[in-house]
Amino acid sequence: MDDVQTDDAAAQPSSGRSAGRSPGTPRVALVTGAGSGIGRAVATELLGAGWSVVLAGRRTGPLEETAARTPGAPALCVRTDVTRPEDVAALFAAVRDGFGRLDLLFNNAGTFGPGGVPVEELTYEAWRHVVDTNLNGAFLCAQAAFRQMKDQDPQGGRIINNGSISAHTPRPHSVAYTATKHALTGLTKSLSLDGRPYRIACGQIDIGNAATEMTARMQTGILQADGRLAAEPIMDAADVARTVRHMADLPLEANVQFATVLATAMPYVGRG
Repeated sequence: MDDVQTDDAAAQPSSGRSAGRSPGTPRVALVTGAGSGIGRAVATELLGAGWSVVLAGRRTGPLEETAARTPGAPALCVRTDVTRPEDVAALFAAVRDGFGRLDLLFNNAGTFGPGGVPVEELTYEAWRHVVDTNLNGAFLCAQAAFRQMKDQDPQGGRIINNGSISAHTPRPHSVAYTATKHALTGLTKSLSLDGRPYRIACGQIDIGNAATEMTARMQTGILQADGRLAAEPIMDAADVARTVRHMADLPLEANVQFATVLATAMPYVGRG
């Protein structure tokens, strides 16, 4: 469990401004899973840097708590279940109505699913829930963002998918999560290629052991590849948020295709 989120789960504006944008025009970001964890940290970072941010998640209360961390900042909270196409359509309609355009989608909403369940015991319902959230939800949001970024004037924007180091190397008993995170890498590459004619850049951030509500047990003991239980180091989620902002601040002529940000001493390289 490296970057697990739920669905509630100061930059210089000129550095990421699309060609043709008026000087001083606020950039607009959409963050899914903005009610907690990495999503909350990234939304807070962007709001503090002067972005207008749409906060999406399944529960309004946590979204409003995220927005309240940056009083007076231009934030819009939209209750959204990313597994539901109608919710995603309503979310992007709210983005257009509220801000008129979209410059950044941080595709972050996701779930680890039932932890510690061997593959032979994982129910189809549990598998489907993880796939619907992590992969289908990411696709629905990316597709809607792609359409909006292609049609808006000036054209273009950026999509950043929240992968995981599980997009490279799995933990034990994580078949659904790992499979969806590997699939996100394919989604990222395809969007990056297909977006070229429309100035739509797409990259992926792979996160390992950021300190969030969902990773607290890593400090007490989590199953390792050799069967041991071991505590693992964690890092501040704000460090991840600053990395996302760096990716977002680049001009659309430049793209961080993949970035890996992890707690320095965590068991990843040579994890087993």
